Amino acid sequence: MMTTMMIMVAKNRIRGLPLKTVVTRAFSTAPPSGENKRLYRRLSALGTNPGVTRTLDEWVKEGKAVTESKLVNIVKELRRYKNYKPALKVIDWMEKRGFGINESIHAMRLDLIAKSKTPEIAEKYFSKLPELAKNQFTYGALLNIYCQEKAADKALSLYEKMKELNLASNTLVTNNIMTLHLKLGQHEKIPTLFQEMESLKISPDRITYGILMSSYASRNDIESVEKVVDEMKRGGRVGFDWSLWCNLAGYYNSSGFFEKAESVLKNAEKMMPSGDREAYHFLITLYAGAGNLSEVKRVWRLLKDSFRKMTNMSYYHMFHALKKLGDVDELKKIFEEWELHFDHFDVKLVNVVLDAYLEKGMIKEAEIIWENAISKGCGSDFRTFELFAKYYLEQGERDLATKLLERYACILKQEKGRINEGKAKKFIEHLVGVKDVDGVEAFCKSFKDLVCLYPKKKC
Repeated sequence: MMTTMMIMVAKNRIRGLPLKTVVTRAFSTAPPSGENKRLYRRLSALGTNPGVTRTLDEWVKEGKAVTESKLVNIVKELRRYKNYKPALKVIDWMEKRGFGINESIHAMRLDLIAKSKTPEIAEKYFSKLPELAKNQFTYGALLNIYCQEKAADKALSLYEKMKELNLASNTLVTNNIMTLHLKLGQHEKIPTLFQEMESLKISPDRITYGILMSSYASRNDIESVEKVVDEMKRGGRVGFDWSLWCNLAGYYNSSGFFEKAESVLKNAEKMMPSGDREAYHFLITLYAGAGNLSEVKRVWRLLKDSFRKMTNMSYYHMFHALKKLGDVDELKKIFEEWELHFDHFDVKLVNVVLDAYLEKGMIKEAEIIWENAISKGCGSDFRTFELFAKYYLEQGERDLATKLLERYACILKQEKGRINEGKAKKFIEHLVGVKDVDGVEAFCKSFKDLVCLYPKKKC
């Protein structure tokens, strides 16, 4: 398993790299082991369900010891896998049991409150902290929340206050502000911030260099990207790891330098951690972006040789790569393989194959796959219906497209479901793009009261 967490920070789209720009954040503690691992498993199995307090109480009643450091380790691991509510409940339990809540725990709590509740509630929590607890950890956590939410005014105002309090002269704070500018598309501000870091003797880290590279790549300034790489090699303070090589390959793909991309991917492959599925996924995606089918197939074989069981996520990346490369025959073969060995029948994987077939005009084959998926209990989602509706619209069969969407609207009403507002807007934009005014009206009529207006919820 990787010891780092891949964090999306850049808004620029990199050819062949759907996860945008990647930087790494190291975790300061190792995953739980022994008895703590068993406790972690009990807590993580709860998901968003209540019961954390009861589980911890039962653990103590069983005569098993818990310490502050072990509980903090469990909180970090829960947060790592986005189990924010249970992680927050563990901290609440610690406080009630009389464990000391130091500044770093307050900082984690701020982050968890923002993610499991709202940033506004996190703000209120920060405002009620004792003055002694308002230090670089908690200020930094609040700044990170603002930057992640793209709340520019609040973030920059807090940044200025941190400067006044002499709490801003560290790498993490500057990285947050650079990330904010990246998210807002203000790429030209990032080199200036980097120069300020150097003038203040603040040492850049991998994240800093990753953001700087991304800012140049967003403006298609590959020459400056390569200068950053040279500086990292020359300085020796920060080494290149496999994920940064992958980033560089993504930048080369986006600029059409496919040979250079393939060259640096060889470096990434030499450095990638053993036993890490995600590293193989990166390579597959990036080789597909470079248009190299043979390398995609080679890495796929390596992935299969390295793991006893293949996951849905691995098949998902391979399906996308083959779709991008237009190899429908190979996609069909691996899809049939997946159907025999899948973890669970996931509609997202089916949709990738449907999309590939419909792009090639293979409507009959696509319909057969859809029918088979339904027969296996795989529920269709909005994307499934959208793919077929777009195909029919492109063929000038608006009535079929309208009936299909009306059918999905009926299913949603029966199941009391919703569609995400962003997805609805995207489809409407498509209709506007093909100048189908009647289609827009029909869509809005069918999906009235069925659009989820809360983008953070899973609709």
